[in-house]
Amino acid sequence: MLVGTVVGNVWSTVKDPTLVGLRFLVVQPFTLDGKPSAETIIAVDPLGAGIGERVLVVFGRAARHVIGRSHDIGFQCAVAGIVDRMELEDGRTIGPVRREDTPA
Repeated sequence: MLVGTVVGNVWSTVKDPTLVGLRFLVVQPFTLDGKPSAETIIAVDPLGAGIGERVLVVFGRAARHVIGRSHDIGFQCAVAGIVDRMELEDGRTIGPVRREDTPA
């Protein structure tokens, strides 16, 4: 599981039949130093998260469960939650991402 920020959407008209009707997001993993990660992942979004929102992303069996199509799906990464706030061990509290904080 990881925490990330939604930085984009993905559209695909040609895809595996098990993916029809699913919404895909580009998610950039959260880093403790606050610097944008160079990595991005694509996650199915059954919850309706938007660009700039911080989300919980799960993988494998947990993702297939969240997507709700059992094991008969060609994808293993999904948004399982939209984060309202995080409290870190060092005392920092991290709230929702504002649009102006989102990378262009």
